[in-house]
Amino acid sequence: MTTLRKIVINDSTLRDGEQAPGVSFTLDEKLAIALALERAGVEEIEAGTPAMGVAEVEGLAEIGRVLRTSEPIAWCRMTRADVDAAIRTGLQRVNLSIPLSDIQMSAKLKADRPEVLRRIREVISYAVDCGLRVALGGEDSSRADFDFVLTAAETAAKAGAHRYRFADTLGSMDPFSVYDTFRQLRSHFDLELEFHGHDDLGMATANTLAALRGGAAHASVCVLGLGERAGNAALEEVAAGLRLLPGTTSSVDLSQLLPLAEIVASASRHPIPPGKAIVGANAFTHESGIHVDGLMKDPLTYEALSPSMFGRHRRIVLGKHSGMASVAGALQELGLAADKHQTRLVLVHIQERSMQAKRAVSTEELLEFYAQVSGAA
Repeated sequence: MTTLRKIVINDSTLRDGEQAPGVSFTLDEKLAIALALERAGVEEIEAGTPAMGVAEVEGLAEIGRVLRTSEPIAWCRMTRADVDAAIRTGLQRVNLSIPLSDIQMSAKLKADRPEVLRRIREVISYAVDCGLRVALGGEDSSRADFDFVLTAAETAAKAGAHRYRFADTLGSMDPFSVYDTFRQLRSHFDLELEFHGHDDLGMATANTLAALRGGAAHASVCVLGLGERAGNAALEEVAAGLRLLPGTTSSVDLSQLLPLAEIVASASRHPIPPGKAIVGANAFTHESGIHVDGLMKDPLTYEALSPSMFGRHRRIVLGKHSGMASVAGALQELGLAADKHQTRLVLVHIQERSMQAKRAVSTEELLEFYAQVSGAA
């Protein structure tokens, strides 16, 4: 019997997602999002940054109180003060982050490599001694010297860290380099490996799946791909994309992705684009006559993903690209009889109205066209 490899989703909507320009969640919204993530089977929730102040500490503590199965995690810089702030939340897990690229070490920390390694040893050991489970977040790992990445991760492991998060902070990698990098990381140590990918080049989801294929078992994501600049890998895309990785499994309930996305869209004031993969209104909507004709014969012709997997339904709309099969099916659903000639005349009306209005036609308009055609007949 083949053992499936477990992939753990670590959602950062409440931390990195809230860093998207203009996004600010109230405590009630954070609690609603956290509970929706839990209902969706997300096992780890990076819930915020304690160093932001008393309100953030109290909010993190409340999130920790309401969650029953998902594990909340505090995000911290690699400092004792940030660890102390995390302790005040009552959470048991922290992600201690520090830059690993030379440019960020120098510009942000005014530190060199030996100093960064010293901080990793000292602060992680301190956090572990305080009873916290610690992950090392390697900021800008994608632009860091690979040998130094290995050294930093090994240093963190010796200090008591259980995981290394490789962050493609600027979204500058491609799936091929990500896969190769994680194959190498996996061959060097047994630390848990996580990938945190930004979407600056539009490849965050592909990069995340490549990291998982290469040996990572943890994926850092955000609902709707929220996050700084162009955002992060989208939870719904990665969760659905796991089906492309044979031999893997996750605890995410795909049928909960749309209600989760709607909660986050409302709280963030970022409407879900109609064409958004998995959760967009058009994700399982068809207009093209060729496509609809094929779907009516066999759904597999134009649906690699069944909408039922996501608790959704196929939707067929009528417009410029519709064909006879679409119109006949729509009329039949309304209990209306039409011969081929009448159906073709209705189709002409549909195409003309759609081109004029630049949208799909409504049921009311379809009834109007049918009345014209059947009356003339």
